[in-house]
Amino acid sequence: MDGPHGLGVTAEDFGLEGPRGWAFRGVDIDAEPGSLIAVEGPSGSGRTCLLLALTGRMKPTEGHARVGHRELPKQMAAVRRFSALAHVPGVTDLEPALSVAEHLRERALLQRRFGGPVRGLLRPRQERLTEARLRVDSALAAAGLDREALPKGSRTAVRDLERLEALRLSVALALIGRPRLLGIDDTDLKLSDDERTEVWALLRSLTEAGTTVVAVCSKAPEGAVVVSTGAARTPAHDRHQDQSDDHDKETVDALAETGRA
Repeated sequence: MDGPHGLGVTAEDFGLEGPRGWAFRGVDIDAEPGSLIAVEGPSGSGRTCLLLALTGRMKPTEGHARVGHRELPKQMAAVRRFSALAHVPGVTDLEPALSVAEHLRERALLQRRFGGPVRGLLRPRQERLTEARLRVDSALAAAGLDREALPKGSRTAVRDLERLEALRLSVALALIGRPRLLGIDDTDLKLSDDERTEVWALLRSLTEAGTTVVAVCSKAPEGAVVVSTGAARTPAHDRHQDQSDDHDKETVDALAETGRA
């Protein structure tokens, strides 16, 4: 895929306080354009909130960050325009009853309608359709999803996809917009060791093509820029460790009110 130029990501004392305390705090990042940034930590440690903050979907409450030449939190809207999310529960959920083709067609239509200049809508219909097909094919190739290998090809419903196939589809949908920064959540959740190896190989291929990737995981791979959120846990978190997943979900629900995808 002819990838975009990735963006550098830096942060200093970056933090976000939610309704039940600090989601994450004291995060420092220094990553070059085209880096694979692994947000490592246990479930409930604010990993998803940090992902959303770095992509302009959540407003931080402490410190500052820079994505390319854009500053957070001052320029969140600008960061949202050149970033995309994949595989984020409650934000980019796939519709189980819809087919792979239906998801791709919907995303291509949204990209054509809202992802480019208005003058693009005035081009000849055939030209627009050709570009849309190229975007979809390019995104699928980059995500490593072979439609012909699926049980019913493009007509396969999401509920019939394997976990890794669904992750690849979510990544492909995000890549249709040709983002310069891609955020992906739960990269290693309920995957086998071999599947995790495949996912990291996929994400590295995206960075090699020029896209900066921020990936949430429980264990970072070798060579990644590692950002740990485990230290951000407060005594209140520890007292309610069994409710950590609910904490993250409530924080996302309360704060992710802008740029839901």
